[in-house]
Amino acid sequence: MKGFLKRLRPSAKNTIEPTIVPRHEHSISRAAIHPNALKVLYRLHDAGYESYLVGGCVRDLLFGCRPKDFDVATNARPEEVRKLFKNCRLIGKRFRLAHVVFGRDIIEVATFRTHHEKAHEQHGKSSQHGMIIRDNVYGTREDDVWRRDFTINALYYNIADFSVVDYTGGMHDIQHKLLRMIGDPEQRFTEDPVRLLRAVRFLGKLKIQPEPETEKSLCQLSHLLEHVSPARLFQEVLKLFQEGATALTFQLLQKYHLFERLFSQTTDVLDQPETKKLLDEAVISTDERVQEGKTVSPAFLLAVLLWRPILQQTSHFQTENLPPYVALEKAIQAVFHTQTKQLSIPRVLMVSVREICMLQHQFNHRHGSRPYRALEHPRFRAAYDLLLLRKKSGEPLEEITDWWTAFHLGDSVEREKLIKTANKIMGPKRRANQFRKKRASRV
Repeated sequence: MKGFLKRLRPSAKNTIEPTIVPRHEHSISRAAIHPNALKVLYRLHDAGYESYLVGGCVRDLLFGCRPKDFDVATNARPEEVRKLFKNCRLIGKRFRLAHVVFGRDIIEVATFRTHHEKAHEQHGKSSQHGMIIRDNVYGTREDDVWRRDFTINALYYNIADFSVVDYTGGMHDIQHKLLRMIGDPEQRFTEDPVRLLRAVRFLGKLKIQPEPETEKSLCQLSHLLEHVSPARLFQEVLKLFQEGATALTFQLLQKYHLFERLFSQTTDVLDQPETKKLLDEAVISTDERVQEGKTVSPAFLLAVLLWRPILQQTSHFQTENLPPYVALEKAIQAVFHTQTKQLSIPRVLMVSVREICMLQHQFNHRHGSRPYRALEHPRFRAAYDLLLLRKKSGEPLEEITDWWTAFHLGDSVEREKLIKTANKIMGPKRRANQFRKKRASRV
């Protein structure tokens, strides 16, 4: 009986009294919170439920960043949240969540959860590797905080009195710019290996340092990503390129041996100076675009990351006496086949990457109507940007890049002159040889 009562008693970590940071001692203002998030917070509060902003939005507000999303935590069950909001839909299997929809804006509402080990099989379950695969186990705020990954993500903004509730020392770590895992880092990374990528994203985005024990596990556990579905990994990788800190994040991925788990083919050629230069130029330009408020094309980034492996495979197929166009086509297929085992790239994105890479071949053909067709291609701008990066990385493309720069910026008269100049450079003998090769490849 004593043992039974002891198991029922809450653990010591869940009985820790939180630090309540009153409104005048923190920097979060309701003016910085999205109006739709405030609507959800107040309606839950007015209905008698606990209502908190939680997670990344609280962290970003305290760091002085603008949050992309606002997440709400409550003791209301998903079905109870749906009763309060007509514009609510329930989603998720691993995590049951309520999405309150305001046009294009979505406020995610999560019910407090406890640790999955306390759950019945139908509510919580782990894989043989220790990774949590189902986690619908409801609890209290005190339970919920210990399930979160990092201390800086475990702060609760209370709409009732505008205070910040801190159980784990998150405010201290924000002030000292530290990334610290809640609990044992090895166990927590094993429960959800995607946290390895999240850690790197926060280190790059917030320009903070990992706490020693957290960093030790980061260095040793990259192999855990093998147990994560390629589709989930792809979604997390996309986030790495959208924070405006791609250059630093790219360095951290290599430092903690995570990049090789995501792009093994690119890692194999990373020791080549041209590859390193190409990727360095790409991540710098990506950060510049984000800082200027421009969009970042996932297809372009994937084309850059896979270009050098594709080029290597193309050279291999050309040793089999395949025409350049056919060799490039086969190389793209081979690289895609290997890459999708690590990251599940959507088909529409793969088509765009293929077109960007195939246009690199088309840029060599500057006679007749071909330049005009290339210029009108939907992926021309992305392909042209890749061409410029290839030149910067050391490929001998000065004449081609100068020609295409003048062609796409010039008027109709200038373009016709450029085509005539390209025809003279090519010469009749070279054009005849290309025609014969093209006809032979069709046969």
